[in-house]
Amino acid sequence: MAVLLIAEVTDGALALDATAKAVTAAKQLGDVIVLCTGASAKAAADEAAKIGGVSKVLVAEDALYGHRLAEPVAALIVSLASGYSHIVAPSTTDAKNIMPRVAALLDVMILSDVVGVIDADTFERPIYAGNAIQTVKSTDSVKVMTIRTSTFDLAPTGGSAPVEVIATGDDPGLSEWVEDKVAASDRPELTSAGVVVSGGRGVGSETDFALIEKLADKLGAAVGASRAAVDSGFAPNDWQVGQTGKVVAPDLYIAIGISGAIQHLAGMKDSKIIVAINKDEEAPIFQVADFGLVADLFVAVPALIDAL
Repeated sequence: MAVLLIAEVTDGALALDATAKAVTAAKQLGDVIVLCTGASAKAAADEAAKIGGVSKVLVAEDALYGHRLAEPVAALIVSLASGYSHIVAPSTTDAKNIMPRVAALLDVMILSDVVGVIDADTFERPIYAGNAIQTVKSTDSVKVMTIRTSTFDLAPTGGSAPVEVIATGDDPGLSEWVEDKVAASDRPELTSAGVVVSGGRGVGSETDFALIEKLADKLGAAVGASRAAVDSGFAPNDWQVGQTGKVVAPDLYIAIGISGAIQHLAGMKDSKIIVAINKDEEAPIFQVADFGLVADLFVAVPALIDAL
């Protein structure tokens, strides 16, 4: 069986972390062929070819794919689908836009956020905000799925797969690019950072959230937030960690002023080490924390910053 893996390519650069972890999952299903698309994707394809376990890389370079529009990419994938038993992608924003369209065009189900591969037809995925794991068996001729990469290890580098340029697919003409508005930041990207510092409603205000950012900068960490903090206007939406935000699994996750609602835990409970700072000793976050400090964050965090 052959597996078509859609690589995460942004502005010509390969998102190596997400793609290499998806390769680890895809290798359990068969030979892995990686597809890279973009206005400029050759460099990303060359980098993907070095991921261990990749047997071939396909690259489609065209302005049509230059602005991450889902419709033309989905059309290209569908045109290639007949040669594959599985079509997979990491569970990124782009893939969550593209893959359901692919499944609909192929008239098959979409398997989202797969966290375990039992066999070629059977997979595990979280439900109920991660409180239960659902085992799904698909009888579709081609399985279309997104992979929650936080549960898989990075595939090693050192491969040397051949790179093949393929023809551009048809343009469905269903959407057009207007403009990109990208927030610039010197901090690591939230979903791939090794350390994440998150603040919750307990931080109190947008002004006080600067304390969370200062600690993150001391640690070279990404900044996260609970939904309560985002809804209160303390932090921007793209910092949200949780069931309706981003799923992270860093080496170190520091939760400050976060009570630990199940929706937030669903987005960070796979972190290797969890540290919680909260003045409420009954806060649910302490049930999942490896280290817990019952303290006023406005005393503890400045002390921690000074110590660092």
